Amino acid sequence: MSAENESSQFQTLDSGSGFQTFPVAPGYRVNVRSGPGTAYSLVRVLPYGASVTIRCQTDGERVSGPYGTTGIWDCVGNGEFVSDAYVRTGSDGYVASACS
Repeated sequence: MSAENESSQFQTLDSGSGFQTFPVAPGYRVNVRSGPGTAYSLVRVLPYGASVTIRCQTDGERVSGPYGTTGIWDCVGNGEFVSDAYVRTGSDGYVASACS
């Protein structure tokens, strides 16, 4: 399922999971970390043109990127986080539930 939200942000629902998927900033290979900050170990690097499925969000280190400066980190897998500053969610706040 695909939809365009009020901010003209293209998003999809990951089939069956109920989690929303968003594109990362064009022209960036985004680091995926083991926690919500750049001091956490690098898990992998997303390729150009990637999209991420946001499972939950949490506060962490403030990071500046193409979509502003934020302390929000998106959980994109089990123990995998990317800074929301590199994800085009169309919002400056949470778009998913808080990680527990």
